[in-house]
Amino acid sequence: MSKFTKGNTREMPELNTSSLPDLVFAFLFFIMMVTSMREVTKMVDLTLPVATELTTLEKKSLATYIYMGKPQQMYQSKYGSETQIQLNDKFASPNDIFDFIAQEKASKREAEAALMTTVLKIDRYSKMGIINEVKQKLRDADALKIIYAAQQGVE
Repeated sequence: MSKFTKGNTREMPELNTSSLPDLVFAFLFFIMMVTSMREVTKMVDLTLPVATELTTLEKKSLATYIYMGKPQQMYQSKYGSETQIQLNDKFASPNDIFDFIAQEKASKREAEAALMTTVLKIDRYSKMGIINEVKQKLRDADALKIIYAAQQGVE
């Protein structure tokens, strides 16, 4: 008599799915942690200028964004087609920049407020008059660290 029998068929055991909800929850939690949601809805059309020597922003959490450009089609009936300033999700005037910067600095810790960077995303066809006015308001608000956003390429 032999130990192994030929012809004996065994059934495959069922798959244990008791830990499946834990795996799905862990995967969902991972996705939520590594995904960043867009915080601001752009209300202006931007064609960024082209530059050849670019560096990346190191700490995006310390960046405050100011968008400047022509309003999108749906906002042109109310705001016109001239260059507008967008702070967060609303259009603003240059006089609102001081309060905006003060509010952004207040929302950060004191050590981080000193390292805060203002990123200007400006349409390449914007007039320099409004850009200079914004820069002057940033100086008044003591936001002296400014970065201009651009796209990589050769014109």
